[in-house]
Amino acid sequence: MSARDEIFASLRRSLRVTGEEAPRRAAVAARLAQTPIGVIPARGQGDAATRIATFTSEALRAAATVTELADADEVPGEIARYLREGNMPATLRMGADPRLAGLPWGATSIEISHGASDGDDANALSVAFSAVAETGTLALRSGPDNPTTLNFLPDNHIVLVFARDVVGDYESVFARLRAEHGAGALPRTLNFITGPSRSADIEQTLLFGAHGPRRLHIVLVGGD
Repeated sequence: MSARDEIFASLRRSLRVTGEEAPRRAAVAARLAQTPIGVIPARGQGDAATRIATFTSEALRAAATVTELADADEVPGEIARYLREGNMPATLRMGADPRLAGLPWGATSIEISHGASDGDDANALSVAFSAVAETGTLALRSGPDNPTTLNFLPDNHIVLVFARDVVGDYESVFARLRAEHGAGALPRTLNFITGPSRSADIEQTLLFGAHGPRRLHIVLVGGD
């Protein structure tokens, strides 16, 4: 018997149950099926324009930078501008997300590479699954389209967010995830990222890039 089994066996003995009781199993199944939602803060709520305004304000407060574009075809030019003005190398690693593959990268001088990062990439581009207005947070799911290593290993992380994917709260992110993937088929990892990596552990001096990218640039694209 494993340590886990021993712990559960001890709990069942103390409760005088076996774990096979029909009412108890029905109660657990009902809760999992209904996924009840608790109290949701009002701060991130409102119509689409309000949610986007709140998200942008909170992301800026968390030390990210944000650019809003009308059309996805403007993304390569905006990223080229961001890299150039930040004196960063004109290189960019991204996953296999089809929404990135169809963009006009040839109109820029950016050198594109694909796949997971091994830690030697200066810049990476991801597409957010969703974004949370109440805290200016990005939700990024793992997979070959957007490898998790791109979120943490490069020095500069650029994230594309579509305006239609900005929701008010964390609960809405999980609801969208369950609706899209279905029960038992969720991605292995869902990362919530708020601003660039930072730490004030050393003499209470704020340092960026302590545990991940030192810069986070959000490109928010409106429309469908």
